[in-house]
Amino acid sequence: MCDKKNKILVLGYGLLGKEIVRQTGWDYISREKDSFDFTEIDSFKDLIKNYNVIINCIACCDTYGDNKNEHWDVNYKGVANLVDHLQNTNQKLVQIGTDQLYSNSVSNVAESDVPVHTSTWYSYTKLLADGYVQLKMNNYLIVRGSHKEKPFMYDKGMISQIGNFDYVDVMAEIIISLVKGGAKKIYNIGTETKSAYELGLKTKKDLIGFEGRFFDNQPLDLTMDLKKLNKFMKAKKNN
Repeated sequence: MCDKKNKILVLGYGLLGKEIVRQTGWDYISREKDSFDFTEIDSFKDLIKNYNVIINCIACCDTYGDNKNEHWDVNYKGVANLVDHLQNTNQKLVQIGTDQLYSNSVSNVAESDVPVHTSTWYSYTKLLADGYVQLKMNNYLIVRGSHKEKPFMYDKGMISQIGNFDYVDVMAEIIISLVKGGAKKIYNIGTETKSAYELGLKTKKDLIGFEGRFFDNQPLDLTMDLKKLNKFMKAKKNN
């Protein structure tokens, strides 16, 4: 068994967590497998104590849903409790953020720009969680992006929505590289700018293009500045 300084734990086993584990073989715990309450740190602190890096993939991802309490409990309260605990134990937190918190901000938004949230509880609570991590922790990595199920799961793809989102296997690989490379603070993550329709066509050739929104509060511009990520990846490749 490796010593603690080399041990990484994935917290959560949903779409992204499962893919990270598949690509790395890292240990994981999940609410389904290990029966803990994410909003109560005492229910799982013993499960994470032997790891020095915790990748938090647990979130309420009902992006356009109106369940305020669930978003608050999982996306903010759970993260805040985890942050308070990890700060005392000197463990590193890798927090999975979202490009959604940049909605209504400028195009090609950078990590240093002020994020402006949409009118969704998802983006609002994710924004607050990121802020709490930055305020309370010294040793952290926040990654902001969107990972999509592969193959594309819908019959229609939005032509009008653009961003740096990509399929979950691609996004997981980026996160893994950042974690292994010891990246800290905030990173926008993703690939070249594309529409949701263009992404969908990569795995679903008969996809129908759709102009407009599926939800009234759905953002159309999710583009991000990826220069910081690309610089990190280039340096890592050259080492």
